[in-house]
Parts: sequence; C-alpha cells; structure tokens
Amino acid sequence: MLDDDSDHDIRCQQIRQENAALLGDFSRWLKKAGLGEATIRSHCSNLDFYSNHFLLYADTLTPADGVCHVGEFLGDWFIHKAMWSNKTTVKANATSLKKFYAFMAERGLIKPEEFASLKQQIKDELPDWLGAVERYNDPDVDLEDVWPI
Repeated sequence: MLDDDSDHDIRCQQIRQENAALLGDFSRWLKKAGLGEATIRSHCSNLDFYSNHFLLYADTLTPADGVCHVGEFLGDWFIHKAMWSNKTTVKANATSLKKFYAFMAERGLIKPEEFASLKQQIKDELPDWLGAVERYNDPDVDLEDVWPI
C-alpha cells in the first residue's frame, strides 16, 4: 500500500505530464496567434511556474482547477516565492494567465464564466498586487505591515 506522500508524488507527476502536453498545445496556440518565439517562451515559463509549482505546492490542482486561485498566486504566493518578483513580473504573469485561460476557455477546458470572472479579478485586483510586491521589495517596509503573521 502506498503512503500519502507517495500518492501525492504520483499524482503530481501525472499532473506535470498533463501540464507539459497542455503547455505544448498552448505554445502552438500562441504561435498560431502570431506571437514571437521569445514571447511564447516567456508565457510558457510563467505558466510552468504557476502550474507545476504553485498549483502543486500544497495540493494537487490541475490548471482547470486553479482558475479560482490566480489571485492567491499573484497577490501573495508569487511575491513570496519568486525571488524575481517585481511589478513587471507580476504584470507579465497576469498577462500570461489571461492568455492561458483564454486558451483554456476556447478549448472548453474551463467555463466561459470562469474566464470572465478571472479577467475581472485581474482587472480589479492588479493594483493591489502591484502595491503588495512594491512594499514587499522595499527594504524600508516592515514585512509584518504587509503580511501580518
């Protein structure tokens, strides 16, 4: 019998394989849309970090299950876990996630209303996320004022 850690590891491996295929399809979709290779690589790199690190960090979530966790990712987890987080990378990740979930919605992998909700959330919360990353990266700000423990 497998223990819980082994079950988790097996499920994560399975999701990572599914994510690789999904990101390959997404890459082709971006290419068909006329994006350049460097832009496609950037979007896919952002989404690899989101889907294979964040969504598998404390749970075993697929990208379809993760559509409702984008705010947690951009507004908190990414800022803390990605040492390269700054206003530019938060914006770039928001753009990558919007494109990715547009692709997912077009393919019927998420519901249109989930995509609409995601776009509205990004529009509404992006200023807060940018403020949070700016405060987090400011050496003069006490981090307990940003994220009280």
